[in-house]
Amino acid sequence: MPINTTVLELTDSGGIREVPALIPAVTPNAEYVGMISVWDDDTPVEEDEVEVPFLREVELAAGSGKTYIEETSRWKLRFGKYTLRRKGVQPENAVCVVVRGNSMEPILPDGSTVGVDRGATNIVDGKVYALKDNGMLRVKTLYRLPGGMVRLRSYNRDEYSDEDRELESIEIIGRVFWSSVLW
Repeated sequence: MPINTTVLELTDSGGIREVPALIPAVTPNAEYVGMISVWDDDTPVEEDEVEVPFLREVELAAGSGKTYIEETSRWKLRFGKYTLRRKGVQPENAVCVVVRGNSMEPILPDGSTVGVDRGATNIVDGKVYALKDNGMLRVKTLYRLPGGMVRLRSYNRDEYSDEDRELESIEIIGRVFWSSVLW
């Protein structure tokens, strides 16, 4: 139902007059789903929850510029088993990755966290994946190309061009199934 309001309008003589107006009501696009449950490392995992570990990129010693990717036991996020099941993710295949840089903005800004399904490594064109590329942990949209090639695409196409790679030169960690952004 429209909302009655008053709009200020300039007159021909430079004055201001009030004009009644109808503004369409804004339809809500959010839904309350429940309370936030606060937990820390000492809070027991509920029966309907799982802890999902993070992957991180670690630089090798002596400043070689080379990196490797490891699963860290220090950081974990909790997911409801129902949430994973609804997305078709087996709990043992779920990992989290922190997005670094602005290449996936505005969808995944620097510091965003994504949930990755390591059981989903077959490329579906246009889906977002975590991958290893020359030792780097990256999050990109992937497209299959002829001749065993794959295209890595960033959302921020103004600053980042598409990158074509031989499929064998990268390792697909898995498809992104969830994301979280702190503003």
